[in-house]
Amino acid sequence: MSELGLADTGGILRQPWVRPDRTSSGLGWEHVYVSAQRERPYHGSFDAALTHLLILHLDGPVTVRRRLDGAIRSQRIPAGGLFLHPADRPLDVELEDGLKTAHLYLTDTALQEAHGEDRPVELAEELGSSDPLVEQIVLALDGVVRAWEPSARTYVDHLVGALAGRLAQAHTVGRSAPSRIGSSSGLTPRQLIAARELMEQRIAEPLPVCDLALAAGLSPSQFSRQFRTSTGKSPHQFLLQLRLDHACRLLRTGTLPIADIALCCGFSHQEHLTRVMRAKLGTTPAAVRRAG
Repeated sequence: MSELGLADTGGILRQPWVRPDRTSSGLGWEHVYVSAQRERPYHGSFDAALTHLLILHLDGPVTVRRRLDGAIRSQRIPAGGLFLHPADRPLDVELEDGLKTAHLYLTDTALQEAHGEDRPVELAEELGSSDPLVEQIVLALDGVVRAWEPSARTYVDHLVGALAGRLAQAHTVGRSAPSRIGSSSGLTPRQLIAARELMEQRIAEPLPVCDLALAAGLSPSQFSRQFRTSTGKSPHQFLLQLRLDHACRLLRTGTLPIADIALCCGFSHQEHLTRVMRAKLGTTPAAVRRAG
């Protein structure tokens, strides 16, 4: 699947009143497009898009008006408020004041995989709703855009799966939050071994969650949930620990330069390895090498 881009956003971000500060363009993200910007007041009508639109208000409050089923609905939305618009529906919206926002466009494929049931899930149209978990995931994805590193690809896949799962769980038409998201039984021993072996084989490469899920015979969202149940960590956290363990072994037993060790353990460069090691282990590669 090709990267999700500006052409998949339904036209809002192409308007002159929107000035993106940063976007996920060029990062290779297949199921989500993220853009953070300052928007000026406007009233616009947009054709239906193939992606689901989620807007997080980064400041406010601000009044937003939206036409739903022929009626105009108005809401004063504070910072942290959400605007949710499902795919395949035209949009008529008015913003009364200037506003900082983070826009997230999600493929229906990611949503349905997270849903994991035979009957397709349908997102609700929401104006001014609040969901701290969704808010934190959107902010985390925006943070990745701010400081992108190729090694973060697995982390992004995990965040997208978590977001899609939360939307499918708590933001659908006529459906209350089910308990099944938190009741996973975990991976089988065979699935866990297959995932770990793939991580070790490709420890120096960006490793998308979808590749790990394929090895376990699950959808990405199912794999992420069941992996955390089995290990207590997300796939990204577990892979990062494997990389750190491998780097420490090489530092203690080998003579490769630290920069080379960083690259062969999946870190972008020596400074990246140093930063992660200091944050996770309270030490540095040079100190590990000296300790032998």
